[in-house]
Amino acid sequence: MCGRTACSLGADNLRRACAYRDSRGRQRQPEWIRGERYRPSYNKGPQSSGPVLLSRRHLQQDADSSERVLMDMRWGLVPSWFKKDDPSKMQFNTSNCRSDTMLKKSSYKGALLQGKRCVVLADGFYEWQQQSGGKQPYFIYFPQTKDAVAEEKEGEEEWRGWRLLTMAGIFDCWEPPAGGEMLYTYTIITVDASKDVSFIHHMPAILDGDEAIRKWLDFAEVPTQEAVKLIQPTDNIVFHPVSTFVNSVRNNAPECLAPIELGAKKEVKATPSSKTMLGWLKNSQEGSPQKKENDLPRWTSQFVHSPSPKKTSADILQQWLGKEGQPAAKKRKA
Repeated sequence: MCGRTACSLGADNLRRACAYRDSRGRQRQPEWIRGERYRPSYNKGPQSSGPVLLSRRHLQQDADSSERVLMDMRWGLVPSWFKKDDPSKMQFNTSNCRSDTMLKKSSYKGALLQGKRCVVLADGFYEWQQQSGGKQPYFIYFPQTKDAVAEEKEGEEEWRGWRLLTMAGIFDCWEPPAGGEMLYTYTIITVDASKDVSFIHHMPAILDGDEAIRKWLDFAEVPTQEAVKLIQPTDNIVFHPVSTFVNSVRNNAPECLAPIELGAKKEVKATPSSKTMLGWLKNSQEGSPQKKENDLPRWTSQFVHSPSPKKTSADILQQWLGKEGQPAAKKRKA
C-alpha cells in the first residue's frame, strides 16, 4: 500500500508542471485554491497535507468541468457523513482504498458515485521490500525524458522539468457537526501489482498521460462506470533503492530521495546524469527546503550506502561519483 510520497516542487512550479489544455484546446495552468497552505516535502505521510488536482466545478457549479484547480488537502479521507467532532476518532485507515472494494465500502462509495475524483500529485512514492536484514526502501517514479532540464527559467511556456507522478484519488469534504471550517481530505486508490513487482502488493493507480487525467477529473462528461476503467496497473515506472533515512517521517531532506548501492561497495563513473543529480541535491540544500526543478536520472542499485544519516545529500552523491562502472535504470517488468 502507498504510505509515503514526496512532492518537493514549489507552488508556482507545481502549477507549471500541471499545465493542460481545456475543452476549447486552450493551454492552461490550474489555479491554486488555498495555495498558501501548501508545503513542499521529500517525505509525506498520511495525515499530512498534499497537492491534488480536481475539477473547478466541484467548487463552482457553473464552471467548465474540464477546468482544473490545485488544492492542498489532508491525506486520509474523512467521509462527509462522519458525525463525530474529531476526524482522528475514525476507526479505519483511509489513506488508501483498494480498487476492488472502493464501490463496496461506504467510506468511498458515496464520494466516488458523486464524482469526487481527484489526481494526487507527487515526485514519486516510497515502498519497502522485506529482506533478511530488514526492510529496504525504494523510490518509485515516472521515467524522465532525456531532454528534461535541471533548472527551469521563469517565462518559459513549456515545462521541461521533473514529470510528476499522477495518482488517481477520491476526495470528500467534511464539516464539523458543531460548525466550523470545511475539511478537504483524499485517499489514494491502489491496484494489485504483485504479479509485476514482487515487493509491491498494492501500488497507487497511476494515470499515465493527460488524456487519462482528463477523463478521471471531468466527472460531468465521464461517468463513474467509465472512469473506473482507467484504474489499472502500469509498467511505466522506474525505481531505485534509497537510505533507511526515509523510514522516519520526521526526516524531510534530499537524502530521502538519494539513490544508494545495495551490496558490494562498487564505485561507478561520473556521468552527465550523475552530475545533474549532484547539482540538484546541492541546490536543494542552499537557502530553501524546496527541491529545485530537476532531472533525477533513472538509477537503481549502483549507489553507495551512506553509513550515517548525518551526511548531507551532496556528500552521499560525492561518495557515489567514482571511477568504474555505469549506472543503469531498473524498470518494472511488464
